[in-house]
Amino acid sequence: MLSIKNLHVRVGETQIIKGLSLDVPAGEVHAIMGPNGAGKSTLSYSLAGRPGYEVTEGSASLNGEDLLALEPNERAAKGVFLSFQYPLEIPGVPGLTFIRTALNAQRKARGEDEISAPAFLKLAKEKATALKLDCAMLKRPLNVGFSGGEKKRMEIFQMAMLSPRLLILDETDSGLDIDALRIVSEGVNAMRSPDRSMLVITHYQRLLDYIRPDRVHVLAAGRIAASGGPELALALEREGYDKYVREAA
Repeated sequence: MLSIKNLHVRVGETQIIKGLSLDVPAGEVHAIMGPNGAGKSTLSYSLAGRPGYEVTEGSASLNGEDLLALEPNERAAKGVFLSFQYPLEIPGVPGLTFIRTALNAQRKARGEDEISAPAFLKLAKEKATALKLDCAMLKRPLNVGFSGGEKKRMEIFQMAMLSPRLLILDETDSGLDIDALRIVSEGVNAMRSPDRSMLVITHYQRLLDYIRPDRVHVLAAGRIAASGGPELALALEREGYDKYVREAA
């Protein structure tokens, strides 16, 4: 599904990612853990195509197709979804309008017909109910006045509506209380599929108690310093990142 080889990424004059290689097969959930400044968000932004993140070397492909050769909207149409650490507010644009516009833009890019209004509203109601989202929230300007938990549930709702092939969750547990974390995690787990892969970026083990990964990778100084099963996340919770930072320096 996702294959990254010897990736190097620079932001301004600073090299952040320094030779990162990673494979996430279809049907698997991989977690990326690491200290602040290790390059976790830089990796997610680079895969999504955010401007200002310059790939200087290496490759990244999705199902054999070169992601780095595509514009951000083209990556989205191919099935790449990035859940932000701090979701943006868009005043004046109702949530449902935003999501239907995005969904139809992706369908058009794939050569598919637009979704009809009745079919869209039926799907939206089904997904909102599963995430315990009040349908009235969907009619409000996107994320404006929402709590942190409401913003994250709205993002997972967008993810469920767009049904991407590669999910990149960038610290989606940030700012969530226990109840919101459980609801958001249930929404993510409902997206598990044999033809979909997930990259979960987090500082803490607690998210991985809810979203169980197949593999855990430690990112330090811009490269993968260690990989293992879910037990690696438990060891990191006990021991911290110091030894990996020292070894990567």
